[in-house]
Amino acid sequence: MTTSNDLKKTSGRVEELTAEYFAFLDQHLADLVSGKSTEMMELSEISKELCVSHQHLIAVIQQSSGNHPCHFYDFKILELARQLLKDTALPVAEIARRLTYDPSNFSKFFKKYSGETPGQFRKKTSALKKPKSSP
Repeated sequence: MTTSNDLKKTSGRVEELTAEYFAFLDQHLADLVSGKSTEMMELSEISKELCVSHQHLIAVIQQSSGNHPCHFYDFKILELARQLLKDTALPVAEIARRLTYDPSNFSKFFKKYSGETPGQFRKKTSALKKPKSSP
C-alpha cells in the first residue's frame, strides 16, 4: 500500500531529478560554447552522468513536464543558438560548429524549430536593434 509519505518522497525525487537534468543541460551547452566540451552528449550519456537509467530519465521528465527529455534538449540548443546569433558576430558556421553541428544540418535544425533560417533570424534581430533615424 502506498502512503502519502511515499508519494511525497517520489514527487520530491521527480522534482529533484528534473532540476538536475535541466541544470546538466545548461552546463553541458555552456561547456560546448566555451570549448570545454567538443561533443554533444546523447541522452543515454546524460542519464549515466545523473546516475539513472535512460528509461527512468525519460519517464521522470515526461511525468514532470509532459514532454520527452529530447524536446527540452532541442529547445535549449535552439535558445542558445538564438542568443549567439543575436548577441555575437560569430558566423553561422562557427555557431553550428560550437554546437557540434554541420552548418547545413544546423540550418535545417534551426529552421525546423523556429520557422526561419539562422541568417533570417539574425537579419531580423539586427534590424530590431538598429535605432530608427528621425527626419
